[in-house]
Amino acid sequence: MEHQTIAIGLPRAMLYYRYRTLWRVFFQELGMETVASPPTDRDILERGAALSIDEACLSLKVYLGHVSALLGKCDYILVPRISSFGRHRNMCTRFEALPDLTRNVFRGSGQEFLTYEVDELLKKDERSAFLEMARTLGCSAKAAGRAYKAAKKAELCHHKERVQRQEQLYRREGMKVLIAAHSYVAEDPCMGKAVTDYLKGVGVIPVRADLVDRDAALKRSRELSPTCKWEVNREILGGVAMHCGDVDGIILLSAFPCGPDAMVNELITRRVTGVPMLNLVLDGQSGTAGVETRLESFIDIIRFKEGKL
Repeated sequence: MEHQTIAIGLPRAMLYYRYRTLWRVFFQELGMETVASPPTDRDILERGAALSIDEACLSLKVYLGHVSALLGKCDYILVPRISSFGRHRNMCTRFEALPDLTRNVFRGSGQEFLTYEVDELLKKDERSAFLEMARTLGCSAKAAGRAYKAAKKAELCHHKERVQRQEQLYRREGMKVLIAAHSYVAEDPCMGKAVTDYLKGVGVIPVRADLVDRDAALKRSRELSPTCKWEVNREILGGVAMHCGDVDGIILLSAFPCGPDAMVNELITRRVTGVPMLNLVLDGQSGTAGVETRLESFIDIIRFKEGKL
């Protein structure tokens, strides 16, 4: 009897943009297949919105649309629970609740879900979580250990390469705008990608506040807020502190109604001075005309400030 490869579904939303290399390499090293949902489109967004309560943030609605797109196309859908990386290093509560929420929304689908839990405040580190997840899939501890080591190395190399490419952008001639946003907002086709595409189209160089050395960013974040407890927001704060003097403007890009972003973006507008800033909140409404109008006005403000208009 032919052995069938286990297929793990990866929703192309939320933490996918942060951990995709780690997940793919880990499962591939264990001889499994990974299946990512297709890039976000209006159908996925509308499907997710129909599955969500109205008060859910746009990012969560998109996520549920991606889970729906994977139903029946894989053996398991990976939905991790990531709570904290230590004291004052928390994730938004949506990431802690995600496995429970997803299983409830799709409880009648017959789909199997796979999870792992990272909560270093409860002594649950990432490596142990991956080894435990592999054990539930029938893999040996030795094979899981090797797979995690290879996956972690690949993840760190991939992030380092992306950071190096960003650093090169700061040395290029031309107007540069720093985008302060979560990766799942900045890189999603129905959210931030439209913003970066527009900027590139008018000759502006978009750079990302989150694509920095994470340890260095966490340290620099204290310059803007010594008490911010959300890990990824702290990384973005650190990226802003590191590069606000290297750009012509800053766009605070978030998905409505993200609580942590609302607080942190307000903090940035109060603490960072001397550089034009646009607070752009995306709500998932169809069409990009309104966003493009605000971006056009923002670029004009920068040019006026620099005496180029």
